[in-house]
Amino acid sequence: MNEESFPVPKGFSAAGIYCGLKKAKKDLALVVSEVPAVAAGVYTQNKVCAAPVVVTKEHCAQPVGVRAIIANSGNANACTGESGMENARRMARAVAEQLHCREQEVLVASTGVIGQQLQINKIETAAPALAGELSSAHFRDAAEAIMTTDTFPKMSARQFMLGGSTVAILGFTKGSGMIAPNMIGDNGAKHATMLGFICTDARIGKTALQAMLSDATERSFNSISVDGDTSTNDMVLLLANGAAGNESLESDSKDYAIFSDNLESVCVELAQMIVRDGEGATKFIEIHVRGAATDESANIAARSIGGSSLVKTAIFGMDANWGRIAAAVGYSGIDFIPADMEISLCGLSVLGKNYHSEFDEAEMKRLLSEKDITIDVNLNGGTGEAKFWTCDLSLDYVRINGSYRS
Repeated sequence: MNEESFPVPKGFSAAGIYCGLKKAKKDLALVVSEVPAVAAGVYTQNKVCAAPVVVTKEHCAQPVGVRAIIANSGNANACTGESGMENARRMARAVAEQLHCREQEVLVASTGVIGQQLQINKIETAAPALAGELSSAHFRDAAEAIMTTDTFPKMSARQFMLGGSTVAILGFTKGSGMIAPNMIGDNGAKHATMLGFICTDARIGKTALQAMLSDATERSFNSISVDGDTSTNDMVLLLANGAAGNESLESDSKDYAIFSDNLESVCVELAQMIVRDGEGATKFIEIHVRGAATDESANIAARSIGGSSLVKTAIFGMDANWGRIAAAVGYSGIDFIPADMEISLCGLSVLGKNYHSEFDEAEMKRLLSEKDITIDVNLNGGTGEAKFWTCDLSLDYVRINGSYRS
């Protein structure tokens, strides 16, 4: 969708400004709902959990609605002890004062360097200017303000009908490195990675909203990897303020399915943007595993392939080293018959049943020189299937992460 045509959900506004946490670029973002919104969230499972994640989980669990999300880049506010917890609460308080709402109605997020105390005074000083920039036209500014090593702002939106009401979903995310899905929601489902903020004007109850976010992220953010590292700050938040005026969505309704499909579409697009912008990435890789005993087994195998540094470096080097793919499936822990496995790269078969391998190396090299790469694995043992997205591992990845703090 063309960025200029992004539909903005009714009753939402955003802002993104520079407050001094980074050297020059925007570093403070705000999303606001005119009325209290229902909130759902998924969060990192990393035991080294950042202060803003703890505070946001607490606020999301409150029975009150949510008015705003404030997020900063340039500092993760992770591994910062009690001072970090207080700073996260002060972030929420600074926005609450501007919106004349309760501190518990504000969710907080941070991204950046771990282990440094957040310069909270800069955020508090900037809060009036941040609130003053709120506009339905400033979502791109907010998306820019949460970027770290990202090379472009990542946004996605959909507009559709629910009954007789026009509904919109708008989301933005950040992520380029330290990307490996491992998140969990209040309902116990595993989910994504990175920071992602999604808003909608649909009317949805909290239980249904959490379930839809859980299902959507399982097949999007939870199905990507850049480098296998799970951050201390990962979270995805979804706000629904009901301004569209539709009837509240029920899990067994046609409208529920329509909304879920559109939400998943937004999440998949955002997740794929993260992979395409992976630190130092030169190739986007889609992995499709089918013929597994179950969907879960297929997902495990696909994730194992996508997390293999040897597979990722082979793709970077345009090397059709199918043995690395086969090995990754083998150590994934799923049950399958190795001799029944078939592998194709970019549509060209490189491994048949009973380990038969015969293909045109020159043609394979040409196919692997393309930007978008597909890895198809058929285990020929059932109906389970799954998709997973990752990128190659290049020399630039080492360069970028060798000097991240400088």
